[in-house]
Amino acid sequence: MKRVTLASALAILATLPLWIGSTYYVNIATQILFYAIFALAVNVLAGYAGLVSLGHAGLFGIAAYAAAKLLAGGHGHAVVVGGGLAVTVAAAAAFAVLALRGTGLGFVMITVALGQIVWGVAYRWISLTNGDNGISIASRPRPFGLSLASPHGFYWATLVVFLLAALSMAVLVASPFGASVRGTRDQPRRMNALGYHVWMIRFLAFLVSGFWTGVAGVLYLYYNQFVSPQAVALAASAEALLMVIAGGTGTLLGPIAGAALVVVMKNVASAYIERWNFVLGAIFVAIVVFMPEGLVPGTARLARWATSAWRTRVTREARVA
Repeated sequence: MKRVTLASALAILATLPLWIGSTYYVNIATQILFYAIFALAVNVLAGYAGLVSLGHAGLFGIAAYAAAKLLAGGHGHAVVVGGGLAVTVAAAAAFAVLALRGTGLGFVMITVALGQIVWGVAYRWISLTNGDNGISIASRPRPFGLSLASPHGFYWATLVVFLLAALSMAVLVASPFGASVRGTRDQPRRMNALGYHVWMIRFLAFLVSGFWTGVAGVLYLYYNQFVSPQAVALAASAEALLMVIAGGTGTLLGPIAGAALVVVMKNVASAYIERWNFVLGAIFVAIVVFMPEGLVPGTARLARWATSAWRTRVTREARVA
């Protein structure tokens, strides 16, 4: 059943531009995919390592700005992507060294401070980032000679990267390293007593999270062909964390569902509902109240409850008959 569901989902995603019709909704689907990569990256820390970060938009923006500056410098797209990711991973290492000095609320506050520093640089260092005016780019890459200029082509390219990200997360979760990351979340003292280097495990998890955040940031740049301080604002970090919490922390499908919810509310529902922020907040409160484990685990729990109740009813009716 799981294989059939997975194959059906892949078939729907692969053919989506062919039947969805409007180019606008193809672009919405593309946004969902790269924000889902961003949410999956945040989930590595918030969900599996138990480290809540409110500064990941800083890494997201660093990737976009670094790639934009390299492209403006006349470098090819291969160098742009590789350089952007390398700068982001280096920044993630610096973030980790500083943030991992604290745990719990201390970790959260350090990541907030780091994210705000990046926002301040993007906003005030005009000679480097062009301030509020941002940086525009004129072209998109052509991997293997395929043009990504059209919404359809860019969607399929983003889908391939998204599938690679989801597969890598699945492998990570199932690996011994993934088990050790969850161990540092649940029992850090016991892990330390067993001989595991808790700090190093968390550091490596931060690097993995930073890498995929950089991937999402580069996709964001190529999608919008523009980056500004808005991409590194605290609100962007909060949105990414909201995606993870709303969908379900510590799951693979949760951040994807959360990304879809937030992107659809921002881009689709906002066209029909003036106070869409209020509606999104109400949805989030309802999820926390009725599905505290998140949308995906909560839906699965309700489905199991409904199935069990139906089977019980059928059994009772059979006995009566």
